[in-house]
Order: sequence, then C-alpha cells, then structure tokens
Amino acid sequence: MRARRIGSRLAAAAVVAGAVTAGGYAVAAGGSDRGEALGPGEATVMLEIDDSRFSTDRIVVRPGTDLRFVVVNDDPINHELIVGGPEVHRRHRDGKEMEHPPVPGEVSVGPGEIVTTSYHLHDPGTVTFACHLPGHLAYGMVGEIVVQEER
Repeated sequence: MRARRIGSRLAAAAVVAGAVTAGGYAVAAGGSDRGEALGPGEATVMLEIDDSRFSTDRIVVRPGTDLRFVVVNDDPINHELIVGGPEVHRRHRDGKEMEHPPVPGEVSVGPGEIVTTSYHLHDPGTVTFACHLPGHLAYGMVGEIVVQEER
C-alpha cells in the first residue's frame, strides 16, 4: 500500500513538473490553504484523495485563473472531481455517473489513478468542488475555491 502511494505521488509530481516545464505555474494544493492566492493566468494544483478525503478543502485564486487539477486517487475505490456552480452540482447530486466525458471541471478517477482536468475562474466569489458518488459528499468530499477580488 505504501509503495503504491509513493509511486502515485512520484507520477503526480512528474505531471506537475511537466506543467511547469510547459509554461504553467504549479503549486501543491496545501500552499493555497494558507490564503496565498494563485493566478491570474495558469496555475496547477495537485489534489490528492486518501481515505475518501481531498487533501484540501479550500483553494484561493485570483479572477482570470485557469486552474489545472492533477487528481491523485490513493484510495482503493472510485472517486470523481466535479467543479462548478450550484447548477453543476444539482446535475450530479445523485452520483450515478461512473464515468465523465472530457468536460472541463468534471473527471472520474479510478483506484490508484492520476487524472487531470481544468476550470477557468472568471469572477470573484466561491465555486464548489466535490465528489458526488453515493455517500462521498456526505462523508466530507467537498471543498471550495475562493476567487478573491483584486486589491
């Protein structure tokens, strides 16, 4: 189990490093927890899933940020990452979609997999990210992206 987690993290680190090499800005999701706003422009966040929990429940960005998520599932079960406003989460609330088509902000991630998706954050406010598979949201697989006003 520990060897798989180390391998997953190394693979995710390679994906994040690739984003930096390709001109994107990368940061671990934990850096944003402290209130450091990412963006504007491109930013990459590594979001790990372990024990049916996201590695962070709060990400802070500036308006005009193209946020790329590298999602690492260290669990032995399926999860998903759904990013969006209330209408998006209403559409997914029953958690019956086991696979998501390549739509920005919507991605499925199987056990031990690493996947990516992106989402553009335009205006100040709060956007939710969550896993809507049965029971996962109630268990706490939810967080927010705070888009701070420019100062």
